[in-house]
Amino acid sequence: MSHTLGELIAPLGMTTSDPDIAISHISSDSRQVKPGALFVAYVGVSSDGHNYIGAALAAGARAVVGEQELDLPVPYIRVGNGRQALGLLCAAWEGYPSHGLGVIGVTGTDGKTTTSNILYGLLDAAGFETGLLTTVNARVGQQKLDTGLHTTTPDAPDLQRYLRHMVDAGSGWAILETTSHGLSQWRVAGVAYDIVVYTNISHEHMDEHGDYNGYLAAKGRLLQMLTETIPKPGKPRYAVLNADDSSFDTLSTYRVPAMLSYGIDNGDVRALDIKQDKTGSRFVARWGDHRKLEITAPLLGIFNIYNSLAAIAVAFILEIDDQAIQRGMKSVADVPGRMQFIDRGQAFTAIVDFAHTPYALQAALATVRTMTAGRVIAVFGSAGLRDVAKRRMMGEISGRLADLTIVTAEDPRTEDIEEIMAMSVKACQQAGGAVRSELDRYRAVQLAVTVAQPDDVIIICGKGHEQSMCFGTIEYPWDDRIALSHALDVLLGRAVDPPPLLFPTYKTIDE
Repeated sequence: MSHTLGELIAPLGMTTSDPDIAISHISSDSRQVKPGALFVAYVGVSSDGHNYIGAALAAGARAVVGEQELDLPVPYIRVGNGRQALGLLCAAWEGYPSHGLGVIGVTGTDGKTTTSNILYGLLDAAGFETGLLTTVNARVGQQKLDTGLHTTTPDAPDLQRYLRHMVDAGSGWAILETTSHGLSQWRVAGVAYDIVVYTNISHEHMDEHGDYNGYLAAKGRLLQMLTETIPKPGKPRYAVLNADDSSFDTLSTYRVPAMLSYGIDNGDVRALDIKQDKTGSRFVARWGDHRKLEITAPLLGIFNIYNSLAAIAVAFILEIDDQAIQRGMKSVADVPGRMQFIDRGQAFTAIVDFAHTPYALQAALATVRTMTAGRVIAVFGSAGLRDVAKRRMMGEISGRLADLTIVTAEDPRTEDIEEIMAMSVKACQQAGGAVRSELDRYRAVQLAVTVAQPDDVIIICGKGHEQSMCFGTIEYPWDDRIALSHALDVLLGRAVDPPPLLFPTYKTIDE
């Protein structure tokens, strides 16, 4: 596949004196440039792509897009925002795939992946050909693809490539988990959204956005993108908002084509007569006088009632019939690393959950509290080079809601792991909680398993589905589910240490 330079830069509103130059591919990484490339330079989080223009030219780049005033021996197109330009260029390269199908964007601090998967199940039950792209996996036609170890919204080239595959596979709709990083870093530029769904917006990613208002503004960009989408035949345009969330007052002021809210206490689509037990949830979903149906789903926790309502609200917009919604909700598949039970025959309950924000940790601990008359034992950590205030908040929450907290490593990166942990430990103690610390995450999991008594619940929070953990600048193989399973097998005499397929101990890495 190739395009001319003129074809690619037309969406940027730019022209060039050499529009017929053939471009072989687009890249923003000079190490991946091959002869015929269009190289896109922008100021990134940790490096400036303009510093690598020379390397890109040496590797054979035929043209460059950048943000600075430069004089180059090849055609140079200066733009105001290189990241945004990359998204638009990649959309043009793939033939604007989001124009050929309906696009549903799901955003929020927590619940994005679960809501996206529930929604996929509802559309599938209704017979819709649907593509799905989340932090856990992608579904394109009958294919199920892994999207990586530490992945959020993919970079623009991969995102547009996935969308093109969905169109080629005959999908009528695409469900895209859309993160604040994906929005603020313009990875989704060039995507024509038709329906946007907000789960909740709480304290997270302050390292990226500065403060809550900056985070909220980044999320609000998705509503702005919705208004820019040219209407597509048979594709309604809606914003779906959580009326019980503190973000609603701000987000509901955006001018959008149409809006539908949901919630338990407030909203157009409401959950009534909620009942929950260890098998899941039952409630009545009601949209005023328009729709009312009984829902049964194998999902635990009030937070999953909200996730379900968000997906059901979209199903109502798409006029999916009651039977298909009920069938889809009953058959919701477990999302890897989300309230995932690990049962090796032990006498207590063991769970892995992705809860890595204060809101998610509080929701997870409140949910498991209802599952036992015994103790709740929580294991979690906080990431390095990320939101510092979150470390204290999560320690305080676990100190209040767990009977025992074990603070450990979680992607410390280049920060001092003991300093990270100390903030959570102190906050937990100040909240009156019993707390222990263990640098090695596997040993922390093993400690929880060892002290657990029959009827207790242990919950390992923070990593969920992820398959690596970052120490320094290296991603080491890691999976909480493997670690917990192995620790349980050791407890039951079925295995011996050291655990398989896990990164070296903290001490080994430190040395």
